[in-house]
Amino acid sequence: MVTVPATAGNIGPGFDSLGLALGLVDEIEVRAVASADVTLSIEGEGAETLPRDESHLVVRALRAALDHVGASQTGLEIRANNRIPHGRGLGSSAAAVVAGISAARGLIAEPEALSPEVALEIATGFEGHPDNAAPAIWGGTTVAWMDGALPHAVTLQTAADLETAVLVPGSVLPTKQARSVLPAQVPHKDAAFNVGRAALLVSALAGHNDQLFAATEDRLHQNYRADVMPAAMEMLSHLREQGLATVVSGAGPSVLVLGRDLAAAGLGDGMPQWARGIGGENWRIVHSVKPVPGATTRRV
Repeated sequence: MVTVPATAGNIGPGFDSLGLALGLVDEIEVRAVASADVTLSIEGEGAETLPRDESHLVVRALRAALDHVGASQTGLEIRANNRIPHGRGLGSSAAAVVAGISAARGLIAEPEALSPEVALEIATGFEGHPDNAAPAIWGGTTVAWMDGALPHAVTLQTAADLETAVLVPGSVLPTKQARSVLPAQVPHKDAAFNVGRAALLVSALAGHNDQLFAATEDRLHQNYRADVMPAAMEMLSHLREQGLATVVSGAGPSVLVLGRDLAAAGLGDGMPQWARGIGGENWRIVHSVKPVPGATTRRV
């Protein structure tokens, strides 16, 4: 049995580097079978659209992980309970990849061969960047970077009372489309601005709550994506006008709030009345009050 959390990439200024595990979890049960067949049962997100064959991302990642350690391939029986919304900037593809790698870890005789560092390398090969895979693997908040073709990540210290609330709309935005609107170059002053804000965010996450609002400002990606996710930008503006440290989650269109006592600000779990209709959406909130753990693998 494998569990893997949703994740938010970027966290405002930390483009393609900062990541955070969120309180939505996919569960995958994988059994090796004697035949060469793949059988997939899917409940929840993607139940009507995801493939049930070798092209499924969990299967592809699992097989890549087995190949990486020189393990034999096998037939597979997979049951997936998907709770992470797809196409909402919540790392659903990274979760599927990490789930497959974690499942492979549970199938091999020496699971340490698929260490977190190796898992990150394999996952980045699928994702192209490590900012979602890292918190999916380690949990909590992470900073990831590339050294040539090799990804690295470390976990960040965060305040024990830091809470998150992710607001999920009904509409979707493919990551490919969100990336297509980003410019090839940005002004030097905007790059310098984001470097300062990303550094400040590391301090703010560690407990300097008064810095969170300024630390979550961004000039590298959010405004460039405004035309393809207007509802997200309207919600972001609405919440920031109230002084809440709010960012677009990953490539959007979900929105992430960081802070304390968020339920008192109307950001508890559910579909609050105040959020209905903002940007033409009905928003669902997932509220987490503790750091979310990374992927787990349990043999049953």
